[in-house]
Amino acid sequence: MSCCLSMSALSQSSQVLNLYSARHYQTDEALYANFTKQTGIKINRIEADDNALFERLRSEGKSSPADVILMVDAARLWRAEIEGLFQPIQSKVLETRIPKNLRSGDVGQGSQWFGFSTRARMIVYNKAAVKPTDVDTYEKLADPVNKGRVCTRSGSHPYMLSLIGAMVERSGEAKAEAWAKGMVANMARAPKGGDTDQIKGVASGECGVALTNSYYLARIMRSDKPEDRQIISKIGFVWPNQAGSGTHMNVAGGAVAKNAPNKAAAIKFLEYLASDQAQQYFADGNNEWPAVPSVKTNNEALKQWGSFKKENISIAAIGKNQIYAQKILDRVSYR
Repeated sequence: MSCCLSMSALSQSSQVLNLYSARHYQTDEALYANFTKQTGIKINRIEADDNALFERLRSEGKSSPADVILMVDAARLWRAEIEGLFQPIQSKVLETRIPKNLRSGDVGQGSQWFGFSTRARMIVYNKAAVKPTDVDTYEKLADPVNKGRVCTRSGSHPYMLSLIGAMVERSGEAKAEAWAKGMVANMARAPKGGDTDQIKGVASGECGVALTNSYYLARIMRSDKPEDRQIISKIGFVWPNQAGSGTHMNVAGGAVAKNAPNKAAAIKFLEYLASDQAQQYFADGNNEWPAVPSVKTNNEALKQWGSFKKENISIAAIGKNQIYAQKILDRVSYR
């Protein structure tokens, strides 16, 4: 865990914002500096991965100085919501700028969290060993044609929970379980590593096909390292389910902390993240797309990809379905 200031230094002044963030990208420095320049509100920042932030917030309880919490993935945002770590807010700016399917369900008192950037769950394949038509949908990864080819990270990782949660929402629990069972049968090796490891496994030939979040592939595509150029030369990618439901999408998002001492500043910060300038910084910092539909980015890797059909499922519903997703994974022994 990294900490920009000790907790003893976190002021509760109205001109201070205490931010707990699972994001750690260099471009975010400009994001925060611009907010302070525009508003005069100083940002004190705690950075850690999601699990560490969960533990910290639980241990601090009602005395937590956190004002805003930034997390990634629907599964994590939903988990924080049901654990009571967020509070609902009402904001005309956020309700107007952030599409309804990219924020938590309205409960009469406002939304608990808002998505500020989106990422796609892509399929990458080894061009020398696999035909793209054999892997152009998520469902085909579980077909017998791909036996011994499939690599993924742990089934219990939030990215997998969210993907299966979307399948449950779209097709029902029985079909989602049949898919997960087929995936287990088609594994080239036991699930392990992160998405970059899956991409490298496809390039090396250890895997024929794998799932990855779009920003991992974009990072490699934007790299000038010879080893990364070699990886790109050996793999292809597809936007899954273009003839059907569209490619699965997820978010990085934020919320006002349950016991925020500086609530007004917290809301102002979230509204700032929905501005055109902040959306560009927030999304480009991790090679993602802005949540606000009208905002365009200057990311060359994303421009090369062009447009594609995106799944239009409520991110909140995907988060809630992770309970069913985990039960499915347990039943089919997707480790």
